[in-house]
Amino acid sequence: MALQINATNPEHPALLLELPWHLPLEEWPDKYLVPLPRGISRHVVRYARAGDEVVAVKELAQRPALREYELLRDLDRLGIPAVDPLAVVTGRTDPEGEPLECVLITRHLGGSMPYRSMFETTMRPATMHRLMDALAVLLVRLHLAGFAWGDCSLSNTLFRRDAGAFAAYLVDAETGDLHPELTRGQREYDLDLARVNISGELLDLEASGALHPSVDPIDFGTEICARYQELWKELTRTSVYPAGKHHYIERRIRRLNELGFDVAEMQIEHASNGDSVTFVPKVVDAGHHQRQLLRLTGLDTEENQARRLLNDLESWMATQEDYAPGDPLGARPEVLAHRWVREVFRPTVRSVPPELRGQMDPAQIYHELLEHRWYLSERAQHDIGLETAVVDYIRRVLPKRREPLRPTEE
Repeated sequence: MALQINATNPEHPALLLELPWHLPLEEWPDKYLVPLPRGISRHVVRYARAGDEVVAVKELAQRPALREYELLRDLDRLGIPAVDPLAVVTGRTDPEGEPLECVLITRHLGGSMPYRSMFETTMRPATMHRLMDALAVLLVRLHLAGFAWGDCSLSNTLFRRDAGAFAAYLVDAETGDLHPELTRGQREYDLDLARVNISGELLDLEASGALHPSVDPIDFGTEICARYQELWKELTRTSVYPAGKHHYIERRIRRLNELGFDVAEMQIEHASNGDSVTFVPKVVDAGHHQRQLLRLTGLDTEENQARRLLNDLESWMATQEDYAPGDPLGARPEVLAHRWVREVFRPTVRSVPPELRGQMDPAQIYHELLEHRWYLSERAQHDIGLETAVVDYIRRVLPKRREPLRPTEE
């Protein structure tokens, strides 16, 4: 059988042909390899350079290689965080004509690390919790898409930290299955495997002295299951919102915030009986919201102010006709963010008379207006709108908060 390269991009086969497919992966010369940290795998895995790209090459039998290749392509189409499949190479033989195992090639996920590399120095428990939350987010998203992982573990995950956000990516889909929808039993089986695998991996870290002494491996494995269940319940609650839906969306965002998650993206689907909203959660580090808001809008605020304003921005963007996450033809987030500043943030802040603002900066004014809107909407059990909240805030709240001017001492 002749060497065959099945690739997702027609440019890849020419680049991949330069690699030494006539040699077992363990024998590849250093000149082809890239020295990147590798996780534990049941297969031989190497990082190599193909043109300008760094690729991960995994040696395995032909049938599972082709199956995993197709599963990773399916996950890519579904928008699930996973490594990007590039090609499958079959028909390999050594110089004597003896057959060699097939290989699966994926694109190296830049900036990502296997968990053991991250634990080379003892990691703080708070950071560990955020990484585990990121893994819980990944597992929930896989299950929502109908993917039963079959081997959820730290070893089969890459972690990435980008601008203060933590994300987990699926690396090994060999044991997975894609269904139209998962049963409760399939989800619980995956969850039980995750608990056992993660506890075992943390016990290994504990034995090597790489685990913080305050972390109990068994409790941590159980905790990730609890975090999954909380997140699953919140994301799968079916809600149909009436036309004035802003208040109800904000209530859902607040519940996610209380669980320790932020909203990476939301989508509103319009229907005759009301609108449904889908949330994609994310896990962030301290100071993330300040940096994100500054990057998008140029507004320099405190962290809690930034989080509140970003939630409002995300809700507003989801209502815009040209908001299409992942669509290259849609408006870029930066463009929409500056439109929000121009059309929503600034006019709202300017509607508050300067003499009533006191020492409050614009971000604090807007934050308090959003809080007042939330309070009034909760009391009315429907969204009362920002304009109504501004009028009520100016008339009833600000006059009571103004401190009388003290006479200047001579």
